[in-house]
Amino acid sequence: MCGNNMSAPLPAIVPAARKATAAVIFLHGLGDTGHGWAEAFMGIRTPHVKYICPHAPTMPVSLNMRMSMPSWFDIYGLSPDADEDETGIKRASENIKALIDQEVKNGIPSHRIILGGFSQGGALSLYTALTTQQKLAGVVALSCWLPLRNSFPQASASSANKDMHVLQCHGDADPLVPFRFGSQTAEKLKSLLDPANITFKSYRGLPHSACPEEMVDIKRFIEKQLPPISDE
Repeated sequence: MCGNNMSAPLPAIVPAARKATAAVIFLHGLGDTGHGWAEAFMGIRTPHVKYICPHAPTMPVSLNMRMSMPSWFDIYGLSPDADEDETGIKRASENIKALIDQEVKNGIPSHRIILGGFSQGGALSLYTALTTQQKLAGVVALSCWLPLRNSFPQASASSANKDMHVLQCHGDADPLVPFRFGSQTAEKLKSLLDPANITFKSYRGLPHSACPEEMVDIKRFIEKQLPPISDE
């Protein structure tokens, strides 16, 4: 993919072990890159699935004294009533939609694509899935929140994903994105989507990170939502 419009290096990719008939696009957290997550997916890979872990562009982040770091959009604060970078969130979301379109051009239909992410990346994946007209296979949202939550349900009125499945995971000892943000987000999602399709899993003692038990849950979710298809 040339001219990646996120002005960032090309994504870290874990290719499918055989013909790719499905994909996972996973967005890292603030200050990180896609490499660590690509490595994590190597450990739980499914043979017909391609894993794409893009890198966020580098920008000054208000929350961190305007220091420049990889970030999908600016963050002003982590409290529920903090102002949000609406322009940046919407711009980042358009970039993710373009990445999904790129995979569709590569021959993987959008309904065979799971979008996911951790923390800021998980927030962006939820916002994108709820506002896109691309039908997705599901979302994996880790240790995160729903951005611009007051713009819903209007923002998701024309979404193609009213019946999509969501796996939301959160550590109950998260000091950065408090556990209650995660559980409140799950309740909000249940008001926007079919509540039967929202799974919220908590992990005892887990801080703002992932754990092996969670990775197994993610693997099971991916295998369920992206089963092999007969022509592989």
